[in-house]
Amino acid sequence: MAPAIPPPPPPPQDTRAALELLVHGVGGATPQEILGDPRTVRVTGDATAAVYRRTEDVHGERHPERYRDEPVAEAYCWSGLTSGNGSRALWLLLLPFMVVNLAHWMRPTAAGRTRAVRLYGVLVRLVALSLTVLLTAAACEVALDLVAWQCAGTPACSDRRSWLGFLSSRQGGWWSQPGRRLGLAAVVPAALVGLMWYLSNRTWSAYESQSPLDATDPEACDPDGTEEAHGPGAPSPADDPESARPVPPALSRPGFWYGRRLVSRLRAAHTAAGFLTVAAAVTGAAARHDRTAGGPVPLLLGAALEVAIVGCALVTVWVVCRRGRSESVRDTRVDGALITYLPGSALTLLGLAVLHAGWSRPGWQSTGSLPGETAFRLLALGQGLLVVVLALVARSLYRRAPDPRTTLYGLGGPSVAMLACALGGVMTGGVAQRVADWLDGPGTPGMGRAAIIEGPPVLLSWQASVIPVLLLLLLVPVVFLVVRTARRARRMGPDIEAEYAPEPPDPGRTRRIARVRATAALTDSAPWIVGVVSAATLLLGTAAVVGSWASGQVPGLATDGAAPPVESLAEAAQSTGSWLIGFGFLLFVAGGRRAYRDASARRTIGILWDVGTFWPRAAHPFAPPCYAERAVPDLASRMCAWTSTTRGRLVISGHSQGSVLAAAAVWQLPDGARRRVGLLTYGSPIERLYGRWFPSYFGAVPLLGLHRSVHCWSNLWRATDPIGGPVRPSAGPGTGVDRGPLKDPQAYGRTTALPLPEPILGHSDYQADPVFAKERTALLDELGPRLPRQSEGGGKFQRSSGRSSG
Repeated sequence: MAPAIPPPPPPPQDTRAALELLVHGVGGATPQEILGDPRTVRVTGDATAAVYRRTEDVHGERHPERYRDEPVAEAYCWSGLTSGNGSRALWLLLLPFMVVNLAHWMRPTAAGRTRAVRLYGVLVRLVALSLTVLLTAAACEVALDLVAWQCAGTPACSDRRSWLGFLSSRQGGWWSQPGRRLGLAAVVPAALVGLMWYLSNRTWSAYESQSPLDATDPEACDPDGTEEAHGPGAPSPADDPESARPVPPALSRPGFWYGRRLVSRLRAAHTAAGFLTVAAAVTGAAARHDRTAGGPVPLLLGAALEVAIVGCALVTVWVVCRRGRSESVRDTRVDGALITYLPGSALTLLGLAVLHAGWSRPGWQSTGSLPGETAFRLLALGQGLLVVVLALVARSLYRRAPDPRTTLYGLGGPSVAMLACALGGVMTGGVAQRVADWLDGPGTPGMGRAAIIEGPPVLLSWQASVIPVLLLLLLVPVVFLVVRTARRARRMGPDIEAEYAPEPPDPGRTRRIARVRATAALTDSAPWIVGVVSAATLLLGTAAVVGSWASGQVPGLATDGAAPPVESLAEAAQSTGSWLIGFGFLLFVAGGRRAYRDASARRTIGILWDVGTFWPRAAHPFAPPCYAERAVPDLASRMCAWTSTTRGRLVISGHSQGSVLAAAAVWQLPDGARRRVGLLTYGSPIERLYGRWFPSYFGAVPLLGLHRSVHCWSNLWRATDPIGGPVRPSAGPGTGVDRGPLKDPQAYGRTTALPLPEPILGHSDYQADPVFAKERTALLDELGPRLPRQSEGGGKFQRSSGRSSG
């Protein structure tokens, strides 16, 4: 009798641990909320940003047999970087700086256009420098012109303000001379510049000074060298030639998340520009008096000071234009001499300007207002010209590599830069108008109604008059979008009922689902709103500058002898715009004050920073700090450390903004570690928002490169989600990673399994969908050793070939 054939040995079991690294989205979340357990332990990190686990999972790697159905869960909490203590509410005042910094990163894709790329960066940095000068000039307008020159020099105004008594010209004291009043008032804008320098330096140390992972080090994630660089279950580069990336994406460069040298240079230049603006205001007033009225002060002193200020200003502009970001290497050098001597020289010139203005000039009297009108006009014209040239450069870059998904055909960056200038103008005008109105009491400065001081420059009144016109123009696209959304919702009704068939139709339920889906689609129309507002702002702002230059007086838009209806309309537009400017600034202040005291409001403002401060400070050093320069190195280092020590499988799971952080961290990994990692994104704006607005970094080519380099990737999205969407990195059949649109709500009506009405989740609770667990399991299976990775030509991610469209 033949011996029995022994049964084949069982297939090898995967004894390696599996980890899911969860990254939350905007608004923040506690580790207890992310992990679904009140008992959590901090594994690594600090009070600002850290990795947490459930208490029972602390040593999960030692017992992989316990986690056959689900991986060990870790949560990376980074909300402390954006929505922490109340002082961060004051960052609202830095909103124009943050917006212009975004314009730098909105450059269209430009392969091989090095000079044009550099010119684009230079233009954005010059626009950012003009915003610093504008903010400082506004502080000078308030402190030097309105308070020290106009109110203190007018007895009717200074008598109402007891705190101005020692500066009043009526008192005849030592401080009553205009030059000395200006020198004392110069402390206010100089202190503002010093405060911005301090905050920029302090936030760099707290948020952005973390050294990123060196992805060029072959032992970064495999210190023992015991495992192949391409990771378990993945083919070697020779077997998968299409996975090689000839040109590494920008976000994978070693120095992308470490811009210390540029930030230091820009901080020195912007600080110097602020001090020079104050020095020019003080010196200009004193030197102008000496040239016209004469006096005991030699004219040569004032002329020498003005030449020195102009020379230092030219050096400052050269520093801003000379060097951009260095991303190919991690540049740890610091231009020490430049950082020390440039702001120091500007501060010395400011001190000399104060001494020069404080020289006794007995016959000097302050009348009217300081001649700052020309400075504000030149600033406005310069900003408009820079934006126009920036638009021409951006358009030329876009024509070189056109992509229909790119926002406004490559003009997204110039449009956002224009909005930053508009925000700066609103804040400048709002401060000046409100302070002038407060100093004048019952009068209305600039409007000729019992005013005792002349008020702010004429340009601000003209700018105020165009704001109602801008709002009326904005109503046209808003009404169009409302009507189109309502029609789209009505057309969706039959499709929704067919999707949930054979359940009986419910008109009310259908309308609610259709309304949510149609409203979520409005996100894709946002670029055109931005474009319309930016174009109208540029045209109306130019008209305001030309009008103020032509009139040279305050009365308003109407000229003498105009028809009464026209004159009334012009006065109404100017009054309404002036009120709106002041009201807008008060909203900024009130919002910051409320967020300082209210944690919930602070969290709402934190969401704004979550979106706006993802990018490093490449254009404006006084912008709010970049949290990603801390978060991305944290995530990359954690993934590297875990894969190198356990040799296990890892899925990094990111929701909303967390998916952008996850993708950026995966880009920073060495090739060997990246091929041992799976990427799960859900509710992700990585293509819908970032791919369209930032095409050079999240466009079709970079996302396709990420898809080919990471071991496996799955993206979940819903039609009811106003933020997340498909990723679309498809290079052919069978290569999609998108899973959607997911059904939302899960049930149309009441069912046996779901007897209560199911909510429409939209952007939240993706993990509650059964598809989430299936996709996570599929990713872990793809990372396992029993499922060999197939070549790119045969469909790299075969399990998704039949489900990319849901």
